[in-house]
Amino acid sequence: MITDLDHLIGLFAKLPGFGPRSARRAVLRLVEQPEARMLPLANALLAVARNVKVCTVCGNLDTRDPCGICADPHRERDLICVVESVGDLWALERARAHHGLYHVLGGTLSAIGGTGPEDLNLASLLPRLGQGGAGELILALSATVDGAATAHWVADKVAPSGVRVTRVAQGVPMGGALDVLDDGTLAAALRARR
Repeated sequence: MITDLDHLIGLFAKLPGFGPRSARRAVLRLVEQPEARMLPLANALLAVARNVKVCTVCGNLDTRDPCGICADPHRERDLICVVESVGDLWALERARAHHGLYHVLGGTLSAIGGTGPEDLNLASLLPRLGQGGAGELILALSATVDGAATAHWVADKVAPSGVRVTRVAQGVPMGGALDVLDDGTLAAALRARR
């Protein structure tokens, strides 16, 4: 018979970065001090579950709409960074690498994965460009075949707007050795040299 603790451990084990052992350790730490650890976590999870929204402007997740980034008057409004997922947006924000706005596509084109143009969030981007506020669109998509295909597709779709389209540099990672990199990464690194 599965107990409440077993069920909780099973739920934790489904989270990224958790396996059965790390899930057991995390649950043990929570139940050792339920008042100090477990109840605040449960309340925070419930609050987010009830209040999280998809930003109607960019596709970010936040407890308000428009999200905090879109509503921030100090952001560079003429610079929009297109990303595949909210996780990518959060990674760029964590790195403090971009001070403009974002647009989340919700994936990449993938013939194998069955993701077509109608599955991506591009329709809400085009009016943002048509309003004349964006001067540059940065495509920050993965360095994969699907990412490259999606970048070309997005560039073609936004071309009539006249907005300058750029792509993030790709190539040799910091601390990377040339002899272990694949041919595509090396070629991209040479093309993106400065």
